Amino acid sequence: MQQFKVSGMSCGHCVRAVTQAIQALEQTARVEVDLAAGMVRVESDLDATQIQAAIREEGYEVTLA
Repeated sequence: MQQFKVSGMSCGHCVRAVTQAIQALEQTARVEVDLAAGMVRVESDLDATQIQAAIREEGYEVTLA
């Protein structure tokens, strides 16, 4: 499982946008978003750079936690 710190998420729409962006790369990816902590956990075969790029494309700042 990979964990990322994501800045700028503030609502349910943000959670959906991040989740859908990751699952667009791999439909079976398991994505858990902790909105309060600004953390996203991903269980998939994707590379961390792919996941970060997908999150950035949605307009959020992201770093590997």
